[in-house]
Amino acid sequence: MPLSDAACRGAKPADSLKKLSDGGGLQLWVQPSGAKLWRLAYRFGGKQKLLAIGPYPLVSLSDARQTRDEAKRALLAGQDPSEVKRATIAAAKAGPTFKDIAEEYLAKQQRAKRAERTLEKLEWLLGLAYPELGRRPLDSIKAADIFPVLHEVELRGNHETARRLRSTIGAVFRYAISTGRGEADPTMALKGSLAAPTVTPRAAVTEPKKLGGLLRAIDGFDGQPTTHAALKLMAVLFPRPGELRAAEWAEFDFEKAEWTIPASRAKMRRPHRMPLPPQAITILEDLRRFTGRGTLLFPSVRTVLRPISENTLNAALRRLGYAQDEVTSHGFRATASTLLNECGLWHADAIERQLAHVEGNAVRRAYARGEHWDERVRMMAWWADYLDGLRRTK
Repeated sequence: MPLSDAACRGAKPADSLKKLSDGGGLQLWVQPSGAKLWRLAYRFGGKQKLLAIGPYPLVSLSDARQTRDEAKRALLAGQDPSEVKRATIAAAKAGPTFKDIAEEYLAKQQRAKRAERTLEKLEWLLGLAYPELGRRPLDSIKAADIFPVLHEVELRGNHETARRLRSTIGAVFRYAISTGRGEADPTMALKGSLAAPTVTPRAAVTEPKKLGGLLRAIDGFDGQPTTHAALKLMAVLFPRPGELRAAEWAEFDFEKAEWTIPASRAKMRRPHRMPLPPQAITILEDLRRFTGRGTLLFPSVRTVLRPISENTLNAALRRLGYAQDEVTSHGFRATASTLLNECGLWHADAIERQLAHVEGNAVRRAYARGEHWDERVRMMAWWADYLDGLRRTK
């Protein structure tokens, strides 16, 4: 019969050890000295074992029952409750776990106002590491412990994910070092241990005649008006697809003909100002009739609180008859970059600035800080007119 608090309090010592059972293996041992101790009898690996829970009343009846239930769950998972307890005590003595530091690192990235998509990717990557590394004390983790985690991802053919996972785990260790709770980054020893990912360029149309055909196909798109507008804006403005999908009406100044992508959503974590040619203004004005009362230009059909998914535009291109190896939404950037450079009318720095690319050379980057705004305004107007001309040329 289960114990009660009154029975535990009123239990009197005898000349020998007295065991009072609460069920499920939980027992209150009353010593001849009067001390009362909680014990859990269980079997593991075919052997009878005993788990010391603590003294009563410091450990209450309800606390003892909770410990019993946790031990039962450990047994169902194939774990020895006594070993789990020892590991927990050792971890507490050893310092913060990998997951403790990783969560602090994520919080730091949130305070730094990293893009929401970036934060989601970091959480997802760290989730791949938690099953093996999460509960382990950070200072006990070696390169040999990390490699199997990366190798498992690599064996599934996800080479780029494995590479980014190594980088993210390394960032957690470097954060620990910077806060005085780590000695070294073991991922440094794993450089070169993973297969290099095969880089596949995003498919794009770079021949003017084929581009004209694509533009005419987009003009004839009969799906959602929001998707139609997004495809047309991708061609005219060639932003990053994620930055366009999550665009908000407050970011657009129609009087100045500008779109300012805030740093919180920009890939390079700095605001990006983009001139709007008349054709883009027309598309936006038409779109405003459908979604202008909300926050987002392209809300999901399920909820106005979230934008369309990253697959929406590519799926629309598939509906138009273009295969994945022919054109992608991101490919509009390569299209514009190629044809704007080939025409010879515009400075390469203006094109790169319009694409929101960061100069790779640190010295050159220090001097190339201008936005080339006036040239970009002229260039975007020319580009929109050029696309109109391609539409008419069959």
